[in-house]
Amino acid sequence: MIVAESSVPLPADWRDLFALTKPRVMSLVVFTALCGLLASRAAIDPVLGFTAILCIALGAGASGALNQWYEADLDAKMKRTAKRPLPAGRVDRQTALHFGVGLAAFSVLMLGLATNWLAAAILAFSIFFYAVVYTVWLKPNTPQNIVIGGAAGAFPPLLGWAAASGHVTTLPALLFAIIFLWTPPHFWALALFVRTDYAAAGIPMLPVTAGVRATRQQILLYSLVLAAAAVAPWALGLTGAIYGLTAAVLSAVFVVLAVRVWRNRATDAAEMRPEKSLFGFSILYLFILFGALVADRLLLA
Repeated sequence: MIVAESSVPLPADWRDLFALTKPRVMSLVVFTALCGLLASRAAIDPVLGFTAILCIALGAGASGALNQWYEADLDAKMKRTAKRPLPAGRVDRQTALHFGVGLAAFSVLMLGLATNWLAAAILAFSIFFYAVVYTVWLKPNTPQNIVIGGAAGAFPPLLGWAAASGHVTTLPALLFAIIFLWTPPHFWALALFVRTDYAAAGIPMLPVTAGVRATRQQILLYSLVLAAAAVAPWALGLTGAIYGLTAAVLSAVFVVLAVRVWRNRATDAAEMRPEKSLFGFSILYLFILFGALVADRLLLA
């Protein structure tokens, strides 16, 4: 007997749904949120603290899913993203939309019930900012997309602090500023050696619209401002020497790598080793910097 092949698509595999949350990005979100929570020194029940970090992670995952839902056609045009679940056909757009909206609603509601509504409001705004302001408006329309859009990735330490303490003070605001200023040199370093992908997709990233040289100049400029922001908590007396010295050394290395990028004249992606070095170090930079902050705040409490 011949059995007709079903035209009903199979349910999405859990691994594909997990991929929609951008787990590599989520790991940085979870880490910086946890650092913000611990650095607040607030007394919070461990179960509620875990719930808060889980909700922040789910909120970040919701942002990633909604971003991929909206950009499915663009992702299909770029080698770097063509194998994602939506352009590869492993997940349909309706599933991705429902998954993203469901995660967003659950994470915000649960964070508000478990901790406080200030943290929930910040989480809701961060999801909206990334999924709508950055994805829908900024990214396809302006080369400054990653500058303004960098705010979306800067919310986690603010969220962790607010969830634990119920308020926001100068230090978490500075942590927000550090990630905000870190995002352009971090992302532009990547964009330089994958700029052909962005050009093919019609996305006006700075290397596509302003050129390689101008982007390298901007990377150096933002790196210098980032270095000042990174040592500001120590200079203002909000942290001790553990954080301050770590920030100074890390930022000096960051600036040196940015100078190497600025001095590089290569336009071929294969010859952009300084850019790849800066991109790799920038991730390590944030992990070590925030780790030093927690060590400083807890050991010198």
